Amino acid sequence: MVLLAGVLPAQTSGAVSSRPKVVEVPSRPAYVIPPREKESDARTGQSLVPSTVLRTRKPGRIQVAFPDGRRFRLGGDSLALIGRRDVELRRGQIIGWLLPGRTGGAPLRIRTRVGTASISGTTVFLEASPERLRIFSWEGSVQVEAVDGQRFTLSSGEEVIHERGAWSGPRQLSRAEANQRRRASTLLQGFNSPMETLPALERELDRLP
Repeated sequence: MVLLAGVLPAQTSGAVSSRPKVVEVPSRPAYVIPPREKESDARTGQSLVPSTVLRTRKPGRIQVAFPDGRRFRLGGDSLALIGRRDVELRRGQIIGWLLPGRTGGAPLRIRTRVGTASISGTTVFLEASPERLRIFSWEGSVQVEAVDGQRFTLSSGEEVIHERGAWSGPRQLSRAEANQRRRASTLLQGFNSPMETLPALERELDRLP
């Protein structure tokens, strides 16, 4: 990723307003590491330039909003990089969604070392560790493109897993299993900032077999 040294201080207010921002830090430790700067505590309202790293340690969590309607929450022992057009999850847990009714604009793309999940109007969850990657659609269609060329389309309640060098799935979760995940998720609860797709997510859970 290209870093433009010396440009940031001269950026206009319009450029600043186009950046993603931290909208909530409901629990800590949660840190922000801007390019060429030291790590500091994440702050509500903080603007995030490209190449900023976000880091959390349990029970830390953080919510970030892009001006164009892309949203995500990061939690657990997580590390993520803010790109110009995507988010790279290096480890930990992330849930991403887009504002309902959003028209146009880039999809939300979440990259990992073995594949990329893309959404254009849905809610996706990823959990990454050195041993395993899990990509799960809470509601709607999720496109998964693996670095080995494989492609998957997930519907509500479906997941794929990459483990031991191979992909498995898609697998459909039962309503009981999905609801158990819903109750246990620290990214779906405990935030004051809204998650606009939560009502649709819960309706989709009720439709699972």
